[in-house]
Amino acid sequence: MFISLRELQLLIWLQSQLNAKSGGPRVRSTTDKDKCKCRTILSCCHSVAGVPSQESLDCRSVRCFLYWENMKIEWAPLKVPPRRRLQTLVTFLITFTCFMLSITAIPIILASLLYGGLILRSLVLIYLIYVFVDHKRNNSVIDGNGWLLNRSNRLYRHYRNYFPVELVKTAELPPNKNYILASFPHGILGNGIGINMGLDISRWLELFPKIRPKVGTLDQNFLIPIGREVLRSWGLVSVSKAALNYLLTKSNDPKHADNRDGFTSNAVAILVGGAQEAMDSHPGQYIVTLRNRKGFVKMAIRTGSPIVPTFSFGEVDIFDQVPNPPNSLVRRVQTVVKQLTGISPLIPVGRGIFNYSFGFLPNRRRIVQVVGAPINVVQSDQPDAAYVDKVHGQVIEALEKMFEKYKKKYIPNPKNTKLVIH
Repeated sequence: MFISLRELQLLIWLQSQLNAKSGGPRVRSTTDKDKCKCRTILSCCHSVAGVPSQESLDCRSVRCFLYWENMKIEWAPLKVPPRRRLQTLVTFLITFTCFMLSITAIPIILASLLYGGLILRSLVLIYLIYVFVDHKRNNSVIDGNGWLLNRSNRLYRHYRNYFPVELVKTAELPPNKNYILASFPHGILGNGIGINMGLDISRWLELFPKIRPKVGTLDQNFLIPIGREVLRSWGLVSVSKAALNYLLTKSNDPKHADNRDGFTSNAVAILVGGAQEAMDSHPGQYIVTLRNRKGFVKMAIRTGSPIVPTFSFGEVDIFDQVPNPPNSLVRRVQTVVKQLTGISPLIPVGRGIFNYSFGFLPNRRRIVQVVGAPINVVQSDQPDAAYVDKVHGQVIEALEKMFEKYKKKYIPNPKNTKLVIH
């Protein structure tokens, strides 16, 4: 959690109000809405002071209280360099697409079928049949890197530079193997992974030549008309067993027909924590869901693919979300929807186009994706449970070491920032 001087003053004021006796002097009385957050806010005060507290995990409540206390909109200055204006515009377009495309695609298809003419209806029906057949054939996976011009152009470079997003290589990844990148944290959108291995892969190709970058996402996303085409053009693939097995068992022989593009390896990034981890995403809090997630380890063993831990520092800072502490109504609703659909309905809180106080745009925060060393596995069609646990433990250990090694370099407040693994 990062707070300004004004916010710290408000926190100190609140603590003084709570500590004052009934007959003591008060600047003013607190409302019921203020009091309901007192315990969490005090915990956050202790957290700021360096005293850990379980309740300090809900530090978003502090922000909520501060909004009630100081309802002021911080407007963006008029004199902003055109370069930054352009970055904001591109970020708006891409973020809007990410949030709204899947929601609007289905109504567009339905409206075309209900109100379109004969030609339009026929085209839509042919397209829907194609979507079904293509997904049945190979889970909508595009071989190779797709249209490279679409995954490495100036438009997406503006999106990268908005944050900015960086990529750090710590070990060699020989292109004679396929890899699973166990990626953390998920954040709200997974922007670090999405940019480095999806939208703008120019930096990736410089550091890891001959390795095709792919980003895994929910299989059901590729059944949504129109939206699936955008995701495929960005290098996203299904995280279904069939799709992962298809990519990770591809030949690494340079002379193989699948490698006529000059690449000999596939690297699939999997945001292991998924929707559950996204619900725990709040600025300054690195909470990852990993302890009971072993499916990616089993897939790595079945395909003989090394596991590469990767961590995106700053990912959790670009968005906040509506307070959703455990057992709250918001969290219960999110959990039910996640169990039914696999998607957690988050309510992100960011900035606007012309203000820094609220909106759905991500905040300008540096994101640094650190790619670790590969963890080799012994291939087996029937992974032994004990061996799965061993490799899983190696992943956890490597992730913890990576976090401790690089947090001082890439996190503004490293001393009070801990990695929590659930």
